[in-house]
Amino acid sequence: MTATVDKPAGKPGRRPPGLVPGRDPLRVGRFSGVWRPRTVVVMAVTAAVLVLGAALNIGRGEFPIGVGDVLATLFGGGDPAQQFIVLDLRLPRTLTGALVGGALAVSGAILQALARNPLAAPDIIGITMGASAAAVGVIVLGSGVSAFAVIAGSVGLPIAALLGGLITATLIYLLAWRKGVQGFRLVLVGIGMNAILYALVNWLLIAAQVYEAARAQVWLNGSLNARGWEHVVPVGIALAVLVPAALVLAHLLGALQYNDETARSLGVRVDGGRTALLAVAVGLAAIATASAGPIAFVALVSPQIAQRLVGASRPPIGASLLIGATLVVLSDLLARTAFGTAELPVGVVTAVLGAPYLLYLLVRHGREARV
Repeated sequence: MTATVDKPAGKPGRRPPGLVPGRDPLRVGRFSGVWRPRTVVVMAVTAAVLVLGAALNIGRGEFPIGVGDVLATLFGGGDPAQQFIVLDLRLPRTLTGALVGGALAVSGAILQALARNPLAAPDIIGITMGASAAAVGVIVLGSGVSAFAVIAGSVGLPIAALLGGLITATLIYLLAWRKGVQGFRLVLVGIGMNAILYALVNWLLIAAQVYEAARAQVWLNGSLNARGWEHVVPVGIALAVLVPAALVLAHLLGALQYNDETARSLGVRVDGGRTALLAVAVGLAAIATASAGPIAFVALVSPQIAQRLVGASRPPIGASLLIGATLVVLSDLLARTAFGTAELPVGVVTAVLGAPYLLYLLVRHGREARV
Protein backbone atom coordinates (compact mmCIF):
# COMPACT_ATOMS: atom_id res chain seq x y z
CA MET A 1 0.00 0.00 0.00
CA THR A 2 1.46 3.29 -1.09
CA ALA A 3 0.97 6.56 0.65
CA THR A 4 0.15 9.72 -1.25
CA VAL A 5 1.50 13.09 -0.32
CA ASP A 6 -0.39 16.21 -1.34
CA LYS A 7 1.60 18.96 -3.00
CA PRO A 8 1.90 22.22 -1.13
CA ALA A 9 -1.04 24.54 -1.70
CA GLY A 10 1.20 27.44 -2.60
CA LYS A 11 3.25 25.65 -5.22
CA PRO A 12 3.08 27.34 -8.65
CA GLY A 13 0.70 25.70 -11.10
CA ARG A 14 -1.60 24.38 -8.37
CA ARG A 15 -4.76 26.00 -7.08
CA PRO A 16 -5.10 26.23 -3.29
CA PRO A 17 -7.53 23.68 -1.81
CA GLY A 18 -11.14 24.84 -1.66
CA LEU A 19 -11.04 26.97 -4.80
CA VAL A 20 -13.33 25.99 -7.64
CA PRO A 21 -11.41 25.34 -10.86
CA GLY A 22 -11.98 28.06 -13.39
CA ARG A 23 -10.53 31.32 -14.58
CA ASP A 24 -7.98 33.16 -12.51
CA PRO A 25 -9.36 36.19 -10.63
CA LEU A 26 -8.29 39.70 -11.60
CA ARG A 27 -7.84 42.03 -8.63
CA VAL A 28 -7.37 45.79 -8.66
CA GLY A 29 -7.22 47.12 -5.13
CA ARG A 30 -10.43 46.23 -3.34
CA PHE A 31 -12.17 45.23 -6.57
CA SER A 32 -11.96 41.82 -8.17
CA GLY A 33 -13.29 40.21 -11.30
CA VAL A 34 -12.67 37.40 -13.74
CA TRP A 35 -10.33 37.67 -16.71
CA ARG A 36 -12.23 36.59 -19.82
CA PRO A 37 -10.01 36.80 -22.92
CA ARG A 38 -12.90 35.93 -25.24
CA THR A 39 -14.89 38.92 -23.99
CA VAL A 40 -11.92 41.22 -24.49
CA VAL A 41 -11.38 39.98 -28.05
CA VAL A 42 -15.08 40.37 -28.94
CA MET A 43 -15.18 43.90 -27.56
CA ALA A 44 -11.94 44.91 -29.30
CA VAL A 45 -13.12 43.60 -32.69
CA THR A 46 -16.55 45.22 -32.25
CA ALA A 47 -14.94 48.54 -31.33
CA ALA A 48 -12.78 48.39 -34.47
CA VAL A 49 -15.84 47.68 -36.63
CA LEU A 50 -17.67 50.55 -34.93
CA VAL A 51 -14.86 53.02 -35.67
CA LEU A 52 -14.64 51.87 -39.29
CA GLY A 53 -18.41 52.01 -39.76
CA ALA A 54 -18.57 55.46 -38.19
CA ALA A 55 -15.80 56.72 -40.49
CA LEU A 56 -17.62 55.33 -43.54
CA ASN A 57 -20.89 56.90 -42.44
CA ILE A 58 -19.31 60.28 -41.78
CA GLY A 59 -17.56 60.21 -45.14
CA ARG A 60 -20.75 59.70 -47.12
CA GLY A 61 -22.60 62.73 -48.45
CA GLU A 62 -22.68 65.34 -51.19
CA PHE A 63 -19.05 66.07 -50.42
CA PRO A 64 -17.45 62.60 -50.07
CA ILE A 65 -14.50 62.24 -47.72
CA GLY A 66 -12.26 59.17 -47.57
CA VAL A 67 -12.01 57.03 -44.45
CA GLY A 68 -8.39 58.04 -43.89
CA ASP A 69 -9.24 61.73 -44.12
CA VAL A 70 -12.19 61.29 -41.77
CA LEU A 71 -10.02 59.58 -39.16
CA ALA A 72 -7.29 62.18 -39.58
CA THR A 73 -9.84 64.98 -39.09
CA LEU A 74 -11.26 63.32 -35.98
CA PHE A 75 -7.77 63.25 -34.49
CA GLY A 76 -7.07 66.91 -35.21
CA GLY A 77 -5.94 66.85 -38.85
CA GLY A 78 -7.69 67.78 -42.09
CA ASP A 79 -8.20 71.13 -43.76
CA PRO A 80 -10.76 73.69 -42.49
CA ALA A 81 -13.44 72.53 -44.94
CA GLN A 82 -13.10 68.91 -43.85
CA GLN A 83 -13.13 69.92 -40.20
CA PHE A 84 -16.37 71.84 -40.66
CA ILE A 85 -18.08 69.03 -42.57
CA VAL A 86 -16.90 66.24 -40.30
CA LEU A 87 -17.05 67.85 -36.88
CA ASP A 88 -19.99 70.22 -37.24
CA LEU A 89 -22.27 68.62 -39.83
CA ARG A 90 -21.81 64.83 -39.83
CA LEU A 91 -20.21 63.71 -36.59
CA PRO A 92 -23.21 64.59 -34.37
CA ARG A 93 -25.51 62.32 -36.40
CA THR A 94 -23.19 59.31 -36.23
CA LEU A 95 -22.31 59.94 -32.59
CA THR A 96 -25.99 60.21 -31.68
CA GLY A 97 -26.64 56.89 -33.41
CA ALA A 98 -23.78 55.17 -31.60
CA LEU A 99 -24.80 56.52 -28.19
CA VAL A 100 -28.47 55.72 -28.72
CA GLY A 101 -27.65 52.20 -29.90
CA GLY A 102 -25.41 51.61 -26.89
CA ALA A 103 -28.03 52.94 -24.46
CA LEU A 104 -30.79 50.77 -25.93
CA ALA A 105 -28.55 47.69 -25.90
CA VAL A 106 -27.58 48.12 -22.24
CA SER A 107 -31.22 48.67 -21.34
CA GLY A 108 -32.18 45.48 -23.15
CA ALA A 109 -29.35 43.52 -21.52
CA ILE A 110 -30.50 44.53 -18.03
CA LEU A 111 -34.17 43.80 -18.68
CA GLN A 112 -33.48 40.42 -20.29
CA ALA A 113 -31.31 39.43 -17.34
CA LEU A 114 -33.86 40.63 -14.79
CA ALA A 115 -36.78 38.87 -16.48
CA ARG A 116 -34.69 35.82 -17.45
CA ASN A 117 -36.36 36.08 -20.85
CA PRO A 118 -34.79 37.14 -24.19
CA LEU A 119 -38.07 38.81 -25.21
CA ALA A 120 -37.90 41.34 -22.36
CA ALA A 121 -36.69 44.34 -24.35
CA PRO A 122 -37.95 47.90 -23.74
CA ASP A 123 -39.55 48.12 -27.19
CA ILE A 124 -41.38 44.80 -26.72
CA ILE A 125 -42.72 45.26 -23.18
CA GLY A 126 -43.95 48.83 -23.65
CA ILE A 127 -41.29 51.00 -22.00
CA THR A 128 -40.20 52.59 -25.27
CA MET A 129 -43.82 53.10 -26.27
CA GLY A 130 -44.48 54.82 -22.94
CA ALA A 131 -41.61 57.21 -23.64
CA SER A 132 -42.95 57.66 -27.18
CA ALA A 133 -46.46 58.44 -25.96
CA ALA A 134 -45.14 61.13 -23.64
CA ALA A 135 -42.90 62.59 -26.34
CA VAL A 136 -45.69 62.59 -28.94
CA GLY A 137 -47.90 64.29 -26.38
CA VAL A 138 -45.32 67.07 -26.06
CA ILE A 139 -45.02 67.40 -29.85
CA VAL A 140 -48.77 67.38 -30.47
CA LEU A 141 -49.94 69.39 -27.47
CA GLY A 142 -46.92 71.65 -27.07
CA SER A 143 -48.38 74.37 -29.28
CA GLY A 144 -51.77 74.36 -27.56
CA VAL A 145 -53.09 76.83 -25.03
CA SER A 146 -54.25 74.48 -22.32
CA ALA A 147 -52.49 74.29 -18.96
CA PHE A 148 -51.26 70.80 -19.76
CA ALA A 149 -49.78 72.00 -23.02
CA VAL A 150 -47.93 74.84 -21.29
CA ILE A 151 -46.52 72.47 -18.67
CA ALA A 152 -45.56 69.86 -21.28
CA GLY A 153 -43.88 72.46 -23.45
CA SER A 154 -41.82 73.74 -20.55
CA VAL A 155 -40.74 70.28 -19.45
CA GLY A 156 -39.24 69.42 -22.82
CA LEU A 157 -39.03 66.30 -24.93
CA PRO A 158 -36.24 64.36 -23.12
CA ILE A 159 -37.68 64.79 -19.64
CA ALA A 160 -41.21 64.00 -20.84
CA ALA A 161 -39.97 60.82 -22.49
CA LEU A 162 -38.06 59.87 -19.33
CA LEU A 163 -41.16 60.38 -17.17
CA GLY A 164 -43.30 58.44 -19.63
CA GLY A 165 -40.89 55.52 -19.59
CA LEU A 166 -40.62 55.53 -15.78
CA ILE A 167 -44.39 55.62 -15.28
CA THR A 168 -44.92 52.84 -17.80
CA ALA A 169 -42.21 50.67 -16.25
CA THR A 170 -43.71 51.18 -12.78
CA LEU A 171 -47.17 50.14 -13.98
CA ILE A 172 -45.78 47.06 -15.73
CA TYR A 173 -43.81 46.07 -12.65
CA LEU A 174 -46.79 46.46 -10.32
CA LEU A 175 -49.13 44.55 -12.62
CA ALA A 176 -46.60 41.74 -13.11
CA TRP A 177 -45.81 41.38 -9.39
CA ARG A 178 -47.12 38.19 -7.79
CA LYS A 179 -44.85 37.46 -4.81
CA GLY A 180 -42.01 38.14 -7.19
CA VAL A 181 -41.65 38.89 -10.89
CA GLN A 182 -41.76 36.03 -13.38
CA GLY A 183 -40.20 36.71 -16.77
CA PHE A 184 -43.06 35.28 -18.82
CA ARG A 185 -45.67 37.27 -16.89
CA LEU A 186 -43.61 40.45 -17.23
CA VAL A 187 -43.46 40.02 -21.00
CA LEU A 188 -47.21 39.36 -21.31
CA VAL A 189 -48.12 42.38 -19.18
CA GLY A 190 -45.66 44.50 -21.12
CA ILE A 191 -47.08 43.45 -24.49
CA GLY A 192 -50.58 44.40 -23.28
CA MET A 193 -49.32 47.77 -22.03
CA ASN A 194 -47.54 48.32 -25.33
CA ALA A 195 -50.83 47.79 -27.21
CA ILE A 196 -52.65 50.31 -24.99
CA LEU A 197 -49.96 52.94 -25.44
CA TYR A 198 -49.83 52.32 -29.19
CA ALA A 199 -53.56 53.08 -29.36
CA LEU A 200 -52.96 56.26 -27.33
CA VAL A 201 -50.24 57.38 -29.73
CA ASN A 202 -52.54 56.79 -32.71
CA TRP A 203 -55.28 58.84 -31.04
CA LEU A 204 -52.84 61.70 -30.47
CA LEU A 205 -51.82 61.61 -34.13
CA ILE A 206 -55.45 61.70 -35.27
CA ALA A 207 -56.27 64.60 -32.94
CA ALA A 208 -53.19 66.60 -33.96
CA GLN A 209 -52.85 69.24 -36.62
CA VAL A 210 -51.35 68.14 -39.93
CA TYR A 211 -47.90 69.66 -39.31
CA GLU A 212 -47.69 68.33 -35.76
CA ALA A 213 -48.83 64.85 -36.82
CA ALA A 214 -46.26 64.75 -39.63
CA ARG A 215 -43.48 65.81 -37.26
CA ALA A 216 -44.50 63.21 -34.69
CA GLN A 217 -44.78 60.47 -37.33
CA VAL A 218 -41.26 61.13 -38.58
CA TRP A 219 -39.98 60.98 -35.01
CA LEU A 220 -41.87 57.72 -34.36
CA ASN A 221 -40.04 55.97 -37.20
CA GLY A 222 -36.72 56.42 -35.40
CA SER A 223 -34.55 58.79 -37.39
CA LEU A 224 -31.07 60.31 -37.09
CA ASN A 225 -31.73 62.96 -39.71
CA ALA A 226 -30.70 66.51 -38.77
CA ARG A 227 -29.24 65.41 -35.44
CA GLY A 228 -26.91 67.97 -33.88
CA TRP A 229 -24.85 68.32 -30.76
CA GLU A 230 -28.01 69.21 -28.81
CA HIS A 231 -29.12 65.60 -29.34
CA VAL A 232 -25.72 64.16 -28.44
CA VAL A 233 -25.47 65.83 -25.04
CA PRO A 234 -28.52 64.31 -23.25
CA VAL A 235 -27.84 60.71 -24.28
CA GLY A 236 -24.11 61.20 -23.67
CA ILE A 237 -24.78 62.38 -20.12
CA ALA A 238 -27.20 59.47 -19.58
CA LEU A 239 -24.57 56.97 -20.68
CA ALA A 240 -21.84 58.61 -18.59
CA VAL A 241 -24.01 58.36 -15.46
CA LEU A 242 -26.11 55.23 -15.94
CA VAL A 243 -23.68 52.81 -17.62
CA PRO A 244 -21.19 52.96 -14.70
CA ALA A 245 -24.17 52.45 -12.37
CA ALA A 246 -25.18 49.40 -14.43
CA LEU A 247 -21.65 48.00 -14.23
CA VAL A 248 -21.57 48.50 -10.45
CA LEU A 249 -24.95 46.77 -10.09
CA ALA A 250 -24.12 44.02 -12.59
CA HIS A 251 -23.04 41.62 -9.83
CA LEU A 252 -26.68 41.50 -8.68
CA LEU A 253 -27.82 40.10 -12.01
CA GLY A 254 -26.12 36.78 -11.31
CA ALA A 255 -28.08 36.27 -8.09
CA LEU A 256 -31.32 37.52 -9.63
CA GLN A 257 -31.14 34.72 -12.19
CA TYR A 258 -32.58 32.55 -9.39
CA ASN A 259 -35.95 32.99 -7.73
CA ASP A 260 -36.38 35.64 -5.07
CA GLU A 261 -36.06 33.26 -2.12
CA THR A 262 -32.75 31.86 -3.37
CA ALA A 263 -31.42 35.36 -4.12
CA ARG A 264 -32.32 36.53 -0.59
CA SER A 265 -30.59 33.50 0.88
CA LEU A 266 -27.44 34.66 -0.91
CA GLY A 267 -27.62 37.99 0.90
CA VAL A 268 -29.04 40.03 -1.99
CA ARG A 269 -31.55 42.79 -1.33
CA VAL A 270 -33.85 41.65 -4.10
CA ASP A 271 -36.40 44.47 -4.19
CA GLY A 272 -33.87 47.26 -3.86
CA GLY A 273 -31.47 45.75 -6.38
CA ARG A 274 -34.18 45.02 -8.91
CA THR A 275 -35.61 48.53 -8.54
CA ALA A 276 -32.20 50.14 -9.05
CA LEU A 277 -31.46 48.04 -12.13
CA LEU A 278 -34.92 48.71 -13.55
CA ALA A 279 -34.46 52.46 -13.03
CA VAL A 280 -31.14 52.35 -14.91
CA ALA A 281 -32.67 50.37 -17.80
CA VAL A 282 -35.70 52.64 -18.08
CA GLY A 283 -33.58 55.79 -17.92
CA LEU A 284 -31.34 54.61 -20.75
CA ALA A 285 -34.26 53.53 -22.94
CA ALA A 286 -36.24 56.71 -22.35
CA ILE A 287 -33.37 59.11 -23.03
CA ALA A 288 -32.37 57.15 -26.14
CA THR A 289 -35.95 57.27 -27.38
CA ALA A 290 -36.14 61.00 -26.75
CA SER A 291 -32.92 61.61 -28.70
CA ALA A 292 -33.67 59.63 -31.86
CA GLY A 293 -37.17 58.19 -31.58
CA PRO A 294 -38.07 54.54 -30.97
CA ILE A 295 -35.41 52.67 -32.96
CA ALA A 296 -36.86 49.19 -33.08
CA PHE A 297 -35.27 45.85 -32.11
CA VAL A 298 -31.82 47.19 -31.15
CA ALA A 299 -32.49 46.50 -27.48
CA LEU A 300 -33.84 43.04 -28.35
CA VAL A 301 -31.15 41.80 -30.72
CA SER A 302 -27.91 43.36 -29.44
CA PRO A 303 -27.77 41.65 -26.01
CA GLN A 304 -28.52 38.26 -27.55
CA ILE A 305 -25.77 38.67 -30.15
CA ALA A 306 -23.35 39.75 -27.43
CA GLN A 307 -24.28 36.82 -25.20
CA ARG A 308 -23.65 34.30 -27.97
CA LEU A 309 -20.39 35.88 -29.10
CA VAL A 310 -19.03 36.07 -25.56
CA GLY A 311 -20.43 32.73 -24.45
CA ALA A 312 -21.88 34.12 -21.23
CA SER A 313 -24.79 32.86 -19.17
CA ARG A 314 -26.58 36.21 -19.46
CA PRO A 315 -26.28 39.28 -21.73
CA PRO A 316 -23.01 41.12 -20.95
CA ILE A 317 -23.32 44.86 -20.50
CA GLY A 318 -20.07 46.05 -22.08
CA ALA A 319 -20.24 43.87 -25.18
CA SER A 320 -23.96 44.67 -25.60
CA LEU A 321 -23.19 48.40 -25.55
CA LEU A 322 -20.60 48.12 -28.33
CA ILE A 323 -22.73 45.81 -30.47
CA GLY A 324 -25.78 48.06 -30.10
CA ALA A 325 -23.75 51.11 -31.11
CA THR A 326 -22.28 49.26 -34.09
CA LEU A 327 -25.69 47.97 -35.19
CA VAL A 328 -27.25 51.44 -35.27
CA VAL A 329 -24.28 53.06 -37.04
CA LEU A 330 -24.14 50.35 -39.72
CA SER A 331 -27.94 50.45 -40.11
CA ASP A 332 -27.77 54.22 -40.61
CA LEU A 333 -25.04 53.74 -43.22
CA LEU A 334 -27.24 51.19 -45.00
CA ALA A 335 -30.30 53.46 -44.79
CA ARG A 336 -28.37 56.33 -46.36
CA THR A 337 -26.61 54.47 -49.15
CA ALA A 338 -28.54 51.33 -50.14
CA PHE A 339 -31.40 53.07 -51.95
CA GLY A 340 -29.68 55.74 -54.00
CA THR A 341 -30.90 59.24 -53.26
CA ALA A 342 -33.77 57.97 -51.09
CA GLU A 343 -32.83 58.00 -47.41
CA LEU A 344 -34.74 55.76 -45.02
CA PRO A 345 -35.12 56.32 -41.28
CA VAL A 346 -32.67 54.13 -39.39
CA GLY A 347 -35.56 52.60 -37.45
CA VAL A 348 -36.94 51.08 -40.64
CA VAL A 349 -33.66 49.26 -41.33
CA THR A 350 -33.31 47.97 -37.75
CA ALA A 351 -36.92 46.76 -37.88
CA VAL A 352 -36.25 44.84 -41.09
CA LEU A 353 -33.15 43.28 -39.55
CA GLY A 354 -34.67 42.59 -36.13
CA ALA A 355 -38.15 41.32 -36.98
CA PRO A 356 -36.94 37.93 -38.30
CA TYR A 357 -34.96 37.42 -35.10
CA LEU A 358 -38.07 38.13 -33.02
CA LEU A 359 -39.96 35.49 -35.00
CA TYR A 360 -37.10 33.06 -34.39
CA LEU A 361 -37.26 33.68 -30.64
CA LEU A 362 -41.03 33.15 -30.59
CA VAL A 363 -40.78 29.89 -32.55
CA ARG A 364 -37.92 28.61 -30.39
CA HIS A 365 -39.72 29.39 -27.14
CA GLY A 366 -42.88 27.75 -28.48
CA ARG A 367 -40.98 24.55 -29.21
CA GLU A 368 -39.30 24.60 -25.79
CA ALA A 369 -42.69 25.03 -24.11
CA ARG A 370 -44.07 21.97 -25.91
CA VAL A 371 -41.06 19.93 -24.83
